[in-house]
Amino acid sequence: MQHHYPVDASGALSGPGGADLREQLGANENVLALLPVDLDAGLRFAQGQVALTDQRLLAREVPGGAWSAWALHPGLALRLGDHAGIGTLELVDARQRLACWRFTLALHAQALRLLQAFEQRRAHGRADAAPQQDEGDDFAAAQQPLPSTWVLLRLWRFARPYRRQLAAGFALTLASTAAALVPPYLTIPLMDEILIPYQNGQAIAQQRVYLYLGGLLGAALAAWGLNWARTYILALVSERIGADLRTTTYEHLLRLSLDYFGGKRTGDLMARIGSETDRINVFLSLHALDFATDVLMIAMTAAILFSINAWLALVTLVPLPFIAWMIHTVRDRLRTGFEKIDRVWSEVTNVLADTIPGIRVVKAFAQEAREARRFHDANRRNLEVNDRLNRTWSLFTPTVTLLTEAGLLVVWACGIWLVAHNRITVGVLTAFIAYIGRFYARLDSMSRIVSVTQKAAAGAKRIFDILDHVSNVPDPAQPVKLDKVQGAISMQGVGFRYGSRAVIKGLSLDIRPGEMIGLVGHSGSGKSTLVNLLCRFYDVTDGAILVDGVDIRRLAVADYRRHIGLVLQEPFLFFGTIAENIAYGRPDATREEIVAAARAAHAHDFILRLPHGYDSLVGERGQGLSGGERQRISIARALLIDPRILILDEATSAVDTETEKEIQKALDNLVQGRTTIAIAHRLSTLRKADRLVVMDRGEIVEVGPHDDLMARQGAYWRLYEAQARRAEADDSAAASPAPPPLPVSHSAHPAGTP
Repeated sequence: MQHHYPVDASGALSGPGGADLREQLGANENVLALLPVDLDAGLRFAQGQVALTDQRLLAREVPGGAWSAWALHPGLALRLGDHAGIGTLELVDARQRLACWRFTLALHAQALRLLQAFEQRRAHGRADAAPQQDEGDDFAAAQQPLPSTWVLLRLWRFARPYRRQLAAGFALTLASTAAALVPPYLTIPLMDEILIPYQNGQAIAQQRVYLYLGGLLGAALAAWGLNWARTYILALVSERIGADLRTTTYEHLLRLSLDYFGGKRTGDLMARIGSETDRINVFLSLHALDFATDVLMIAMTAAILFSINAWLALVTLVPLPFIAWMIHTVRDRLRTGFEKIDRVWSEVTNVLADTIPGIRVVKAFAQEAREARRFHDANRRNLEVNDRLNRTWSLFTPTVTLLTEAGLLVVWACGIWLVAHNRITVGVLTAFIAYIGRFYARLDSMSRIVSVTQKAAAGAKRIFDILDHVSNVPDPAQPVKLDKVQGAISMQGVGFRYGSRAVIKGLSLDIRPGEMIGLVGHSGSGKSTLVNLLCRFYDVTDGAILVDGVDIRRLAVADYRRHIGLVLQEPFLFFGTIAENIAYGRPDATREEIVAAARAAHAHDFILRLPHGYDSLVGERGQGLSGGERQRISIARALLIDPRILILDEATSAVDTETEKEIQKALDNLVQGRTTIAIAHRLSTLRKADRLVVMDRGEIVEVGPHDDLMARQGAYWRLYEAQARRAEADDSAAASPAPPPLPVSHSAHPAGTP
């Protein structure tokens, strides 16, 4: 049986795994899209495949493994997402998740194409079978909804404050359009009462000539002045609407919880707030204004034409139904096309957002060529999508122009016939031609606006996707006010899940005000997650966290976090001066307070050695400072706000032993009177903690001081002994002489030989 494959799948089907896939295909079954997944369920590299045919979805985990198949039906849906550099593709129905595949983001574009092919196939199936709607259809439709032009009406929310200026702009538009329609009307008496009688031997009435020419000049000046005023006013309004849109979107983005950012790419969010709002702004300031002018011009011109001669006016409107049909046909293609362009363009910006901040890693691993290929591939996909859309648009615009020229030809023919039969005068025909030229020019302009309108609609949809997203960490409707925080923390049956994976399970812990708690445990035991819950970056899924007896979900998020000082494992500094970075949490802090915080964090001495001291500029993300220096500035930033609750998440992991000793001396004084929760890689740094909390798999397994836990010889003792042995081994390796380098052979060995 002969099978047909799309271009992007055919190459893969011709490879080693393609024969296995071809064997799975039934009669008349065609492959629509193919995704080579490169990670298994344990996030280890493994080569699997997901194939979409016109009848079902096929997948296998490893080469040579068994194939799984799911018949396509209306309740089936695919969900595409990414988090921390890992892409996921989930197959779900109305009741459960059927399968999940993981892949590196280098395959994101192919996964997107498979999702689009899946949605198109389901849409085709619904059109054929017209099944009843169910939950799966609702969810899949929500995955990639098409941007409707009506979404632009939601911009009225941002335009409402400027409704008076908009009303004035509309009045000016109406007046300028009316002024622009005066000159063609004055050609009728100029032709019939001045020029044609003069050709027949009559004298020219100069007073009337001056009157008509004065009318033409006055109309032109009035149209110019009114156009300038309305363009200026509406341009100012549109700029303010665009600025309000950007500000509102950014402020809303800052209020969203961390899980939203975990599923988004930086470049995509930057493109939405930057280029999408610019596109909407251009539409509002230029094209929406032109569209309103075009509509008014067409309506007023049509009224004048019918008042002059109804039959000739009807002939003028002949091309309108054809143009309207073409606009309706092309609109849907443009709408989906611009949505694809936006998604593909975000891939280009994502490559830039990944590579430029990580340029040191790119150069360290000599991956410039690889990143250049990534950018080239993303740019090529962007070019392909634009080329497909341009093929449609390039045919549409000349066709509209051809129809308007044909309409003008018909008007000329009918007009000449009417003049020959004395139905109209030459002046009337001349005015008609002048009006029709403007009429068809406006029709052509309106047809071109279809493109920019769909672009603006696609951009508005992506903006409102952010504005419609509700934070998973909402502010309470009636927040409780804590004037002074003592620092008592109570965790009561706390549970938390990442999706379906339980990370924290039934955890209970009471921390006294001013107590220092050390969180220890293997990587993945839930220490950082517990800190994130305490900071309310996420909300617990079970139980509650209380501060001074109040559930933190009843506190305003911003007010609550002002009482928390956080020092992260990876210190982040903003572009600016040292003083500005230390004072980030308290921009109004005095220089004396900034210096005091720096002294407490043992950062004062190295800051004074910088060229401009506290006014020295640090590069983006703290480039130009060592890891220990960045960490001490981060500690000073946390200390300046004088928090009642201090959280140290691996605060000394990025510093050397000597720097760690300096910071530890400062911390011994700083934790006095503060509730402190510290996570440390080196357990020796937590010996002065009042209590150590040992975690394993999201649960507390031991609690107590260092000496008591060592005496028990339980989980903490095993962790401490393993770390001590590792430290001894490292010291022995450092003390022993280095072995001689192995000889390097440049000869090629057969596969499998050393």
